[in-house]
Amino acid sequence: MRSSRLVVVVVLTALVALVAAPAHAHADSPRFVDSAFSVRASGPTLTVDGREAGLGDQAEVRIVVTALALCVDGGGDRPETENRTSAGAAEDVPVRNGKAQFSVTLMASFQPRCAPPMTVDFRDIRVSDITNDVTTVVRP
Repeated sequence: MRSSRLVVVVVLTALVALVAAPAHAHADSPRFVDSAFSVRASGPTLTVDGREAGLGDQAEVRIVVTALALCVDGGGDRPETENRTSAGAAEDVPVRNGKAQFSVTLMASFQPRCAPPMTVDFRDIRVSDITNDVTTVVRP
């Protein structure tokens, strides 16, 4: 009887210690802060600035930005297949206090070249944290 009480006391003590111990910080809820996105296009270059939160004690995250680039004429006509291209870029971004602030720039390359009066229109802009498997679509 006495040894069963001792076992119960040891088990309860271990459970209390486990519950009371501070939890190891980790990325419990990585998410992009939607209101923090800024998208700037200049010719064939697209820059996306943003912020991600809920990263816990991670040292860094890998941010990837992809987009579909269209070479559009002055009348806004949809381009032919050869005047479309996918573009992408990636950056390793440090995490501070569970947050990462990033700026990723990509450049679209067309063959033949997208020259004036044609302009580049970026669509389907996606930002991904491939470290935590989080993706969002950004509206320009």
